[in-house]
This record gives sequence, C-alpha cells and structure tokens, in this order.
Amino acid sequence: MHKNPVVIIGAGPAGLAAGHELIRREKCPIILERDGIVGGISRTESYKDFHFDIGGHRFYTKNEEINRLWQEMLGADFLKVNRLSRLYYQGKFFNYPLRPTNALFNLGPVESLLVLISYCRARLSPQPQENSFEEWVVNRFGERLYRTFFKTYTEKVWGIPCKEIRADWAAQRIKGLSLLVAVTNALFGGQQAKSLIEQFSYPRLGPGMMWQRFMDRIVAGGGKVMLHCEVSAILHDNSRITAVEYRNGGTAGELNAEHFISSMPIPTLVQLFQPQPPAAVLQSGSRLAYRAFIIVVLIIDRQALFPDQWLYIHSPKVQVGRIQNFKNWSRSMVPDQSKTSIGMEYFCNENDSTWKRTDHELVEMATREMEEMGFGPASQVIDSYVVRQSHAYPVYDSTYKQNLLTIRNYLDNFSNLQTIGRSGMHRYNNMDHSMQTGILAAKNSCGEHHDIWAVNEEKSYLEEDKAARETPIVPEKILIRAFARMDKLAFAVAVGTVCGLLVFSATLWIISRGGDVLNSHLRLLGQYFIGYTVTVKGGFLAFGYSFFWGFLAGWLFAYLRNLFLAIYIYRIKRKVELLSLKDFFDNF
Repeated sequence: MHKNPVVIIGAGPAGLAAGHELIRREKCPIILERDGIVGGISRTESYKDFHFDIGGHRFYTKNEEINRLWQEMLGADFLKVNRLSRLYYQGKFFNYPLRPTNALFNLGPVESLLVLISYCRARLSPQPQENSFEEWVVNRFGERLYRTFFKTYTEKVWGIPCKEIRADWAAQRIKGLSLLVAVTNALFGGQQAKSLIEQFSYPRLGPGMMWQRFMDRIVAGGGKVMLHCEVSAILHDNSRITAVEYRNGGTAGELNAEHFISSMPIPTLVQLFQPQPPAAVLQSGSRLAYRAFIIVVLIIDRQALFPDQWLYIHSPKVQVGRIQNFKNWSRSMVPDQSKTSIGMEYFCNENDSTWKRTDHELVEMATREMEEMGFGPASQVIDSYVVRQSHAYPVYDSTYKQNLLTIRNYLDNFSNLQTIGRSGMHRYNNMDHSMQTGILAAKNSCGEHHDIWAVNEEKSYLEEDKAARETPIVPEKILIRAFARMDKLAFAVAVGTVCGLLVFSATLWIISRGGDVLNSHLRLLGQYFIGYTVTVKGGFLAFGYSFFWGFLAGWLFAYLRNLFLAIYIYRIKRKVELLSLKDFFDNF
C-alpha cells in the first residue's frame, strides 16, 4: 500500500500551519478534518451573509515567522483594528484594564475604600503559597477586588471554583510581562508586552478567511484537505503508528504514512489507539477535562449597540460570560449596516443542562439577558443562529499535570507521532503558539529536532525571544545596579566630606595669597559659621560646619531619592499587574 509522507489530524491553526510548512518543503500532506469547515475553534461561521467569529480572535504576535505568514496570506484583507473592550458589572462599564478614576466613580467612595483596605491587607499579609488562581489574584489585588472583578467571570468560564484552578494557568496567561520588562521599556524603549497592545490585526471577513487561504495554498501545492472525515481508529505496531482509519459519512477509509501529526483532543487520541494503551493511560485521558462553549448569535434591527469589540460580563445575575459585537471587529462581517449582530457567549460542560438546551431555548435566554442588561428590547431581535463548540478550553484543575504527564510518557514511545495545538497538547495556547507547534512538528518530520512542548514554556520558543535576539535589551543586572537603593550614611559622609574640604581648601588658599579683597568676601561665612575667621583654626572650624550641613543634605537627598524611586517602581509594578490581566480574559 502506498505510504503518504505525513497525515495530519485536524485542520485548525496548528494543523494548517503544519501542512503549509510541509508544502513549502515540497512534501504533500493529507489533512483529515471532522467538520465541514477549517479553522477549528478559530473558524468563522456564516449565516445569511452574517459572519461570526467563534470566540473572538485577535491576531497579534511577536513571532516574525507567524506574522509574515499572516501578512502573506491576506495582504490588504488583514485590517488594523483599534481595540476597545470593557467590563460590565452592576449595570456599569468599567475601563479595561481598570483605571482608578473610572473604578472609583462606578464603585462609589464606600466600596472603593473597602477595596483599598482589602488590597492593603493582602499586600501587608499575603498568603504564603499560591497554588490556586484565587490565591494568585488575592495576593496581588486583595480579596474584595478579586470577588468583584475576577471570581464571577472566571467561574463562569471554567465551571469550577477558583480554588480548584491552578495558579500556573494564571502565570502562563501573563508570560512575557514583568517589572524588568516594564522598567526596560520605560527607560530604553523596546517591544511592547503582548497584554499591553491597543491595536491588533483582523481578517476582513473573520479568522476563517485566514484558514481558507492556508487550505487553498496546501491544495494548490499538491496536498489534500479532506473535510467531514472523522478518525475512527489509530493503528500501531512496534512503537510506530502504521495507519489511521476514518469515516466520511457512510464511507470508510484508511491512510498509511511515514509520519503522523495530531491536533485532536489528546484524551480522544489515546482512546482511538488499537491495540489499546495501558489502563492507566486511558484513565488519565478520561480525567483530563475540557470546557465547552456555546455562542448564540442575535441579529438586531439596530445600527449600533455599543462601541466595544467585546464585553466581559461580570454580573452574576446573568449566565452570559462575554458578548461579541462582530460589526466592531470588521464592518464587512455584517452585510447590512443598518443591522447589528452580537454573539452571546455561554461557557458550559458538554452534555450539561446548558449544552442540552434546544436552540430555541438558548435564543430565548440570550434575548432575555440582553434586554435585562439594557442593550436593547427583545422586539428588535429579528433572527438568530446557534453554534456549539466542544473541547474549547483545556481545564487546569488540580490533577491535570499528572494525568497529562502519564499520557505524554506513553506517547513518547511512538517515534513517528507528534501532538500539536491547544487540544493536542492540553495547553492554553494562543493561535500563534499553536501554529508554531505545527510548524515545528512539520520540520521534525523532515529530519529536524525541535521540542514542541517547549513552545510557550521555555525561552527558546517564547514569542518574545525572537524579538529579543534582534533587539538589544538591558541585562537585568544593569537595571538592578541602576535602581539600587542609595546607602544614606555613605552618601551623607561623602557629601559632607567634599563640602568640608572645599571650604577648608578655600580658606588655606586665601591665607597663602594674603589678599584683602578675597579675605573680606570669605569672612562673610562668619555670619553662618559662628566663630569662623580666615585662619588655619577657622578653616578647621569651617570644615566641621560644612561637613555637618553637607552630611545632613546628603542624607536627606538619598532618603528622598530612595523614597521616590520606590514609589515609581511600585507604580510601574502595579500598572504591569493590572495590564497583564488582559490575557486572563482576552484568550478565553
């Protein structure tokens, strides 16, 4: 039987990036996609010429290879969008990231004072360990701000208490932001941290436009993208994958290959192995959890609702977690500019009560909640569309690390299999990170050696690393030296000594010259230094006076310098922490 060079499972960003890299290297992959459309969770659906982004996806990266690919694929269809997204809480809009004046005005003076007290308590007496997301946020923002702006939304998304979400998820979402980065950029310029961006790129007709172009390139280069093909079995022998079996409607097929790349959910992957993996591997797969996602699109007979691309809904009174306004991403997403289409996003578990609701019930709930929040009357909703997405977000619960490690150790035995992307690695990757895993997997299948699991984890593949290699940066030790606290005593002694020696030397110089005019000018010091005369004895007396006042001035200067520097660094640190939390919400 003919062996294909590479079979790729899944036509999301990771799988398509792998396929494109192989075409570039003159290899012809076959990509199997279960759905009838490419793009995975980053796809664009359409209904009556209204286009819907499944989840809202910004295109922004510091990886020049990925950025070049995006630009090459879309050219003029790759738009620049000025970002606007806010938090909706208690019927009010809060700037995002939070700004003190806006938050104070919306929360009111009493609640703001309680938030401040809670924050001070957390900073003065932080929790000793940060094992959970809750502990991580409370240590940085205080209990009250955590409950106001983080707890409700985060638990809507994950469906589990914040105490059960691992802190390493929080740390991963803000990778690339630190006090060092902030101070370096403030003093010397440099690359802006990903969370701080206020402008991003976006395809004119949504992300699906990008993935369609990738598919077209792959097909034009001799590759195949087979839609509506669901993998039914993965055959292996002697630590090698030998073939994948698939179904396309009522038709079954089998593909042999030299190499296999999979972006399907990793628990599903091991369940399809024949012969079956050990029981411990299957058990670990069943314990890896994914969060599902439903978007209820409402088409509204109204020209505009709100100016944001998306809103985070922190109100516990409604179930909706986020609202997309597709027209504000790109006007081309809406065919009739007198209409508006919004996406009411609901996070759930597959087969729970929300997932099992009928489309009609979901539309009724979304319409009612839209009206309750004051965005418009239900009577203006003229049409609707519902999209369900399983395996949307890998859950970072208390056991995921060990379960994932068990599966990885098993899969490492197969020399011609690589797993890529968000679902294939059970990792909360962004689009650029997922694409990078696909590109590296394709390079590996051509004889190179790259650690795919290092993407978005180790320095060698961090998105900031490539820019860092090309842009001179300030070593941390230089910043530490530049912002080191001044020794008040040493600086005071130095200043006092210099002042004393200057006056003492001036006195001796005048004595040696014997000039009456100069003598009369220096004698004026006697008005400030009691007992001073232009004599050797007076010189020693002036040295003592000058040393005292110089010591005092030097100590005060060093004290104020340390104080203002501490305040400045603290403000930078707080700003970085606030801005970095964009990634918590932006990439859900």
